[in-house]
Amino acid sequence: MDARPMSEMNTTPLIDVMLVLLIMFIITIPIQTHSIGIDLPQAPIETNLPRPDPVKNKVTIDAGGVVRWNGAAVDRLMLRQYLAASLRLPVEPELQFQPDAAARYVTVDEVLADIKRSGVTRLGFVGNERYAGF
Repeated sequence: MDARPMSEMNTTPLIDVMLVLLIMFIITIPIQTHSIGIDLPQAPIETNLPRPDPVKNKVTIDAGGVVRWNGAAVDRLMLRQYLAASLRLPVEPELQFQPDAAARYVTVDEVLADIKRSGVTRLGFVGNERYAGF
């Protein structure tokens, strides 16, 4: 047994006090509740979009990654506009989705995500029967 006094300082109470002070500071900091109004530019509303078919519409993706709406090449923004326009119809038309087997997965995944985010409920996959023999 060593009779010498301990030379290290007990830091446990110091850490406890620091944690209590930290919690008190976090609680007493006011929450930022004020807001600043910013007028953001609005995208022009395109009125020259052709109306979606009221019965069924077809979205295809070819091997090159080109997305087509009823045969016309569209980008993802235009696709979202078509999907929104089709949902504004009195009866939601069926949406048929047909990706090419050689299309990149990321493109197919992005288009499916756009379709899901738009709120389409009547979605059908077309062309899966060609894979039935595998």
